[in-house]
Amino acid sequence: MKIPVLFPKIFDYPFTYKSEISESLNSGDFVKAPFGSSEITGVVWPYEQKTKKKFKIKKISKKINVKNLNSSMIQFISWFSKYNLVPLGMSLKMCLLNKDVVEKDFNKEFDKFKVKKIKNKFHLNIEQKKSLNFMRKIGNNFNVTVLEGVTGSGKTLVYFERIIDLIEKGLQVLILLPEIALTSQFSRRFQEFFGAEPAIWHSGTKKKNKSIIWKGITNGKIKIVIGARSSLFLPFKNLGIIIVDEEHDISYKQNEGVSYNARDMAITRASLENIPINLVTSIPSIETYNNIVNKKYNVTKLEKRYKKASLPNIEIINLHSAALRKETWIASKTISKVNQYLEKGDQVLFFLNRRGYAPFVICKKCGYKFECPNCTINLNFHKKLNKLLCHYCGHKSSLSRLCKDKKKCDLLFCGPGVERIFSELKKIYPDKKIEVFSSDTLKKNKFTNKLLKKAEKKKIDILIGTQLLSKGFHFPKLNCIVVVDSDFSSHGYDLRSAEKNIQLYHQLTGRAGREGSTSTVYFQTYTPDDEILLNISKNDPHAFLQKELLLRKEKKLPPFYRLISLIISGKNELLIMNFATYIKSKLPKMDEVNVLGPVLAPITKLRKKYRCRILIRCPKNLFIQKYLSQSLNKMKITPGIKLEVDVDPINFS
Repeated sequence: MKIPVLFPKIFDYPFTYKSEISESLNSGDFVKAPFGSSEITGVVWPYEQKTKKKFKIKKISKKINVKNLNSSMIQFISWFSKYNLVPLGMSLKMCLLNKDVVEKDFNKEFDKFKVKKIKNKFHLNIEQKKSLNFMRKIGNNFNVTVLEGVTGSGKTLVYFERIIDLIEKGLQVLILLPEIALTSQFSRRFQEFFGAEPAIWHSGTKKKNKSIIWKGITNGKIKIVIGARSSLFLPFKNLGIIIVDEEHDISYKQNEGVSYNARDMAITRASLENIPINLVTSIPSIETYNNIVNKKYNVTKLEKRYKKASLPNIEIINLHSAALRKETWIASKTISKVNQYLEKGDQVLFFLNRRGYAPFVICKKCGYKFECPNCTINLNFHKKLNKLLCHYCGHKSSLSRLCKDKKKCDLLFCGPGVERIFSELKKIYPDKKIEVFSSDTLKKNKFTNKLLKKAEKKKIDILIGTQLLSKGFHFPKLNCIVVVDSDFSSHGYDLRSAEKNIQLYHQLTGRAGREGSTSTVYFQTYTPDDEILLNISKNDPHAFLQKELLLRKEKKLPPFYRLISLIISGKNELLIMNFATYIKSKLPKMDEVNVLGPVLAPITKLRKKYRCRILIRCPKNLFIQKYLSQSLNKMKITPGIKLEVDVDPINFS
């Protein structure tokens, strides 16, 4: 009997085997089979690859005693492959653990994840109850419901209560979070509510824990998983709901390796599983907002903060009149405002979305600019490391360099990063406890927990943070935020810059005054009349979303049109441009489909490879991937050249 088997390899089709084992084999069963010189794990696939080639059919070695992939998961793998133009085998690989399955049982280890009987010490207010009842009324079949609420309105409590409904029915739950750093504070809230440890799945989860969670998910012993993007591919036995928290966050888009948008893929998975999905946000993404307007998605809103806490006041500090002294980045006017909060015992956050000490360094004598040898970008100086660092490829180098007069360069550190703000604040407030919160300081999980607990218990007076701190954190005594450099100018290649800025700064302002105290967000800026800044100060994101939708429609941009980016990279600039021109000539020519480029990417060189881009634009109702895959599969890739496909790109650098 012929059996098609799909392997977690870079093939777009299953391979044909025969079975002489005693057990019957069905679609979705895991098997071991010879492949090349070794024996590997594969999945029995529902269809055979048709071929005219004659080949010797090998035998399946054995059936693995692990719960099979259900039909909806197989459909999801297939759809994911077609939509994102990813080989079928690579889509399967994302569902497995190191290209394999977990056969071992961990019954004792599952106990810590067992949700206890809830003693309800959390009481929902009228608005929260209304949203919860709305979500219950819609039911447990597929629907997309947006839970939209101002920051600090208690959205998490609402969906925690909704989760209880489904757990009591024996179903499983997936909660997606955009950032790994969020999981530590979130998991403590989870533990308080559910009386159990959460099963956390992300790239930093230890191998043994991943094995336990994978096995517990497949046999239904683990009911709730909190995870980053990759948790979407876990083969749940009985999934009942998906929650996408901070649905607007661009971190849901994966750009490295296999490109996909986890939020959009989650909606498809919920549709195939026929289960509800909740998108949770303070400001919807443009795509989500458009679907609300078109009545494709349901929406329920929380318009007041929990315990009736008021939103922070917004104050703009015009740096043209409140001039900065030489070598300083914080205005005297700002410091006097901050002092009022520090004197009351409140916490203050200085926000600057730049890691390190200075974004670039030049020599005052010879004009030499320190650039990455592997990428066409400036090196950032990190004072703590005393090194120049590339934020793209990780290249490190020292500051020492001989100038044209054979003496050391006279260095000028241009612009501030969070470390530079730290140095300035240490001089102003030598007796205050000051800490930097960025991806550099929040890398190790134990250290992250320690730092966050210190901030929560007000053992830190002044926090200095990047955009990581804008997402979902709760610091009870934080009542003053200073945006050090309110720069709303966009890079010309980022069509979403306005949307990203609105979402970032609305999220950020929501960190202040969450416990009901008077709070203020100060924006230091040279552009006090900027439209985005004025929109934030009026606290009217929907006005922006409506205007942005009209602009996107007029310019034929998402969500009305689909974009697909082809990125061609290689060590020779001329070769990649020639190959890109060849690709363009082979792409399908269709009405209303525009092929733009090829052009060199804004960051022309990355990790020693030159890069150029082709951008395909087509109407949303045309599934162009079908025609594109046919064209790309016929092409012969020139040796030394890499072709990547990014469907629905967010990053155009």
